[in-house]
Amino acid sequence: MKHPGRLAGRPWVLGVSLALLVGLPLGVHAEPYLAVQNGFKCSQCHVNPTGGGLRNTFGEVFSQVQMPLYHIDTPEPWTGGPLLDVLTVGADVRYDVESDQMRGQPSVDSHDLQQARVYGEVNLLPERLAVYADEQVGPGYPFVREIYGLFWSANHEWYAKAGQMYLPFGLRLQDQTAFVQEVSGINMTTPDRAIEVGWLHGPWDAQFAVSNGTDGGPSTGSGKQYSTQLIYVTPTWRLGATTNLNEAGSASRTVAGLFGGLKTGPVAWLAEADFVDDATIAGYGRKRAAGLLEADWLITRGQNLKITAEQFLPDTSVRHNEQARWSLVYELTPVQFVQLRTGVRYTDGIPQDNFEHVKIYFAELHVYL
Repeated sequence: MKHPGRLAGRPWVLGVSLALLVGLPLGVHAEPYLAVQNGFKCSQCHVNPTGGGLRNTFGEVFSQVQMPLYHIDTPEPWTGGPLLDVLTVGADVRYDVESDQMRGQPSVDSHDLQQARVYGEVNLLPERLAVYADEQVGPGYPFVREIYGLFWSANHEWYAKAGQMYLPFGLRLQDQTAFVQEVSGINMTTPDRAIEVGWLHGPWDAQFAVSNGTDGGPSTGSGKQYSTQLIYVTPTWRLGATTNLNEAGSASRTVAGLFGGLKTGPVAWLAEADFVDDATIAGYGRKRAAGLLEADWLITRGQNLKITAEQFLPDTSVRHNEQARWSLVYELTPVQFVQLRTGVRYTDGIPQDNFEHVKIYFAELHVYL
C-alpha cells in the first residue's frame, strides 16, 4: 500500500482537470451535473441567470416529473405559485447525520440541521423586472444571503442585477467545502453587494460584476472586486473561463479558473481548476491552486452515484504540502420534493498532520420546493 503522503504529493487531480478541460472538442444549478446530463444552461431551471436558489416554472416541473424514481400523481405540479400572480416562493431544507473519524482521535458523531432556506421572487413587470430574495432561516439567527433587483431586456438576451448576490465564478456546486470553492473564496456562503450585467445568446453566457470586495477569501480591506465569466454550452459539453480580482490599493488577490462539463452516455463529467495569486497581507504573496474532477452516473431515473477527486496546493512554491480528497455519494430521489444522500469522504495530506487525515461518513435528508 502506498504511503498516504505520497498519494497527496501527486497533483494529479489538477492535471486531469486541466486535461479534461483542454481536451474538450472546441469545434468541445440544480447541481451542475444535472445541467450537463440534460444539456441545460443554469437559466433553464433557475430564476437566477447564474443558477442556484429558486427554480422557475420549468425547473419546478422538471424536478418533480423527471428527477424522482417514482412520481406521486397530483392534479398539477407545484410551481411555487405564482401566488397573487406576482409572488413565487420556494424552500430548501437539509438535515445531516455525520460521523467524523480523524487519525489518532476518537470519532465524533453529530446530527444537525444543515440549512433551512426560503426563496421568493416578486414579479413587478412580468418577464422583465423582479425583486429576488434568498434568506437562510436556520440554523441560528435568520440572515439574508441574496436580495437584488433583476431587469431583463425584451428578448431576454441581456439582464442587469443590483443588490446582494453570489458572484459569478465557476461551477455552482452544492458542496460549499469543495477545495475549488474554498480556494477561490467565492461560493454560496460569501455573497457580496454588487452590480452584475449578463449576456445570454445562443450557446453563450457571459457575466461581469463589480462588488465591494469580500472577506470570503483573504481580506483585502476596503476596495473593489471585479468578476468575469464566459461559458459556451452545447447539449453534450460546455467550457467556461472565469476571473476575479479583489484589490485595495497596493494589495490585490487574483483568481483565475477553467471549468467545464462533458456528457458520455449515462455519466456526466465536471471539472474545474482554479489558481490564486494572493498579494494581500494575509496571503504573504502565496500562489495556490485547486482542482476538482467529478463523475455522476445516472443509474436510473432518481438514482445518481457521485464520485469526486479533489486536489489542493496551499502554496505552489512548497513541495509535499498538497492535500487530496475523495468522495463517494449515492443520491436517491424517491418521490418529488425529497432526496436522500449518503456517502463517505476521505481527506489525505501531510503524513504527520492528523488534521489532514479524516474520514467522514454521512447521510442527509433533503426536502425542497
